[in-house]
Amino acid sequence: MRIAVTGASGLIGSHLIESLSADGHEIRRLVRRPPERVDEVRWDPAAGTVDTAGLAGTEVVVHLAGAGIGDRRWTAARKKELVDSRVRGTDVIARAVASLDTPPKVLVCGSAIGFYGDTGDSAADEDSPAGEGFLPELVEEWEAAGERAREAGIRTVHARTGLVVASSGGAWGRLFPIFKAGLGGRLGSGRQYWSFIALHDEIAALRHLIDTEELSGPVNLTAPEPLTNREVTAAMGRVLHRPTLATVPAPVLRIALGEFAGDVLGSQRVRPKRLLGSGFRFTYPGIDEAIEAALRP
Repeated sequence: MRIAVTGASGLIGSHLIESLSADGHEIRRLVRRPPERVDEVRWDPAAGTVDTAGLAGTEVVVHLAGAGIGDRRWTAARKKELVDSRVRGTDVIARAVASLDTPPKVLVCGSAIGFYGDTGDSAADEDSPAGEGFLPELVEEWEAAGERAREAGIRTVHARTGLVVASSGGAWGRLFPIFKAGLGGRLGSGRQYWSFIALHDEIAALRHLIDTEELSGPVNLTAPEPLTNREVTAAMGRVLHRPTLATVPAPVLRIALGEFAGDVLGSQRVRPKRLLGSGFRFTYPGIDEAIEAALRP
């Protein structure tokens, strides 16, 4: 198949392309700069343009581009950048694929479990309502921006991804050096739930979304059983053979991270109801094995 991918240089995009290419699929990478290779297609989300000629013959589009949620403090300008990069970017892609004479069969859009907000000790799945706050509002707008593709009859899936366990890149990539140095520990009370997924399973799940015709709308990409931050901390110490005695008090996190600290300290106990119901099987469902997998070359 010919498959187009935005966010191709990111953690998930680069590994997805590697997996798809290994199976012989033809990849089109959407880039913001002038194309330098035959497999690159120009798009400019700020200007609202896509070189649709470069998407001709594409059967699948995977849209993963967007500014990192936790990369910087949430100033007013940064929050606008987060909204624009996701909402506007998704709208531009949805309109572009809908305009093609032969649209792709499926559009898989990156999304986030931030949709559910702070769920406390209660489990959430795709039937649960949106939470309250900046992230839930952002995700609602983000997913709604794909409406033009749905209206054009394109199967549109929103991959609500949790915390991806990877040795580099993403939030977990910033944790590994700290824990390897023996400085890791729980955040706040440690009782908040973290919904994680091994990088290998994230890629396999995205490919499952591409191939499984009955799936559309939101699908949670998280391991079957979320764990508390305290449990995750203990697992990191176990696997890395390092102490985990340090703690980062909630007030310190709020000073360091600003408004984003509320989401770090918040609890998201999210389960992948639709993914499991469609027959997907995890290779690394447990936290220890997910961490061990991330450490392999």
